[in-house]
Amino acid sequence: MVPGVNASINVTHFIIGGFDTLSRPIAVGVVILIVYLLAVLANMINIMFIISDKRLHKPMYLLICNLAVIDIMYTSSCSPTMIGVLLAGGNTISYVACLIQMCVFHLGTAMESFILAFMALDRFIAIIYPFQYQSYLTNTRVLVLTFIVWFVAWCFVFYMPATVVPLPHCSSRLKYNFCDFPAVIRTTCVNPEKYFNEVVIFSFFIFFFTFIFICLSYCGILLFVKLSSNNEKRKMGSTLVSHLICVIVYYCPAFVRNIFTRFGVVLTLEERQGLLIGAVLGPCLVNPFVYCLRTKEIKQKFYKIFKKFHTSD
Repeated sequence: MVPGVNASINVTHFIIGGFDTLSRPIAVGVVILIVYLLAVLANMINIMFIISDKRLHKPMYLLICNLAVIDIMYTSSCSPTMIGVLLAGGNTISYVACLIQMCVFHLGTAMESFILAFMALDRFIAIIYPFQYQSYLTNTRVLVLTFIVWFVAWCFVFYMPATVVPLPHCSSRLKYNFCDFPAVIRTTCVNPEKYFNEVVIFSFFIFFFTFIFICLSYCGILLFVKLSSNNEKRKMGSTLVSHLICVIVYYCPAFVRNIFTRFGVVLTLEERQGLLIGAVLGPCLVNPFVYCLRTKEIKQKFYKIFKKFHTSD
């Protein structure tokens, strides 16, 4: 226990206080609600398109479907809580629900990194070894590798409840907008710096390992593209743009929030919270629209359904 702090208390509920100083909570809540509903709807449409069309039961589309599932899980881990606080005034959450929210949120964070790296591998094999692609990446292998990735992500996440649960709590008030690890660990009676540094090591490993893997994949593709014809270059560029947009939207705020702030970048609590909300909602909204609008097969299926409804009217 840190000297000078109050005695530990029995915490059954947490009070979410991250929005206490917000000047326009209703407006922010409405924006988060709209973005959340759009993100969930768009991702569900992508999932339904891929599941319902056997022609899309291919490795790349299985990964897109998995990304959509992760996006729904990721944004649903915290958005309903923030919407409830801002629009309904329900600023309490039970201890168990808070721990579950913390685990699901950080699982989504890890899985976003892993699945983007997996998709980079898919594009690397598809471009460098187009004739061997179907033998290298079969649906079965993709499903097995996906299961392994989920298992590895769960192993990383398990550290957090295993750390928090045994610790005594000196406060039931969360300084942040929902239950993530930094918010919960700050309510305990211990010095959080040690635990923050341990999480930074995990985050550093996940973010930099996956980011470097993606960069190496792109470097290999660029070297191969130099030897290709202009027509092939255009086709390869088209297949990479979607993935590149998703990588940029996810990694830019993630690096600022998780890595750069540990090396001298100073952010106010409001800036940190805003960046966190954007880091969650941004990718989950952008990803489905990018793959829906830039992937030929999904776009064609969407147009066919839209045309069918239009002609029936």
